Amino acid sequence: MELRPGIFRVLFAEIAADGQLKSRTVLTQLANAIERQAKVNASSGAHKRGTPTPARSGSGPAVISGTLRRSLTHTPVVSYGAGWETRVGTGAGISPPYGKSPASVYGLALETGLRNGAVYPFLGPAYRFGITVVAPQLYMSVYRAGWPRV
Repeated sequence: MELRPGIFRVLFAEIAADGQLKSRTVLTQLANAIERQAKVNASSGAHKRGTPTPARSGSGPAVISGTLRRSLTHTPVVSYGAGWETRVGTGAGISPPYGKSPASVYGLALETGLRNGAVYPFLGPAYRFGITVVAPQLYMSVYRAGWPRV
């Protein structure tokens, strides 16, 4: 291949575009994985409203109506500045059939601590799982595919 004027600019532009596409792909898959794990974590047993929870403090919450689990979602991956962004958490405006507190308020209380001091984290552990387990696997599958091992 002859190195004509502008060839490096074109090649680097193609590499940058490919990197942007791969970054968006990885972030979308990571958000899906964290959302799935948060839903698993928010399902430590089940019980009827007003009865004692089978979940232990420090583990994820037990299911009462399923509203919290159903409210877990992520925003679309969007470009901002030089990168990509998405948010994983509870959707806005979703409330259980028996109460006035939306799932976002209820979820925050479970995640950070109830009045009695008990915590039932589900989103933080899902995030840590995503970053430590899923992200490295995604990185290797998306960015390192086809590269020779040294």
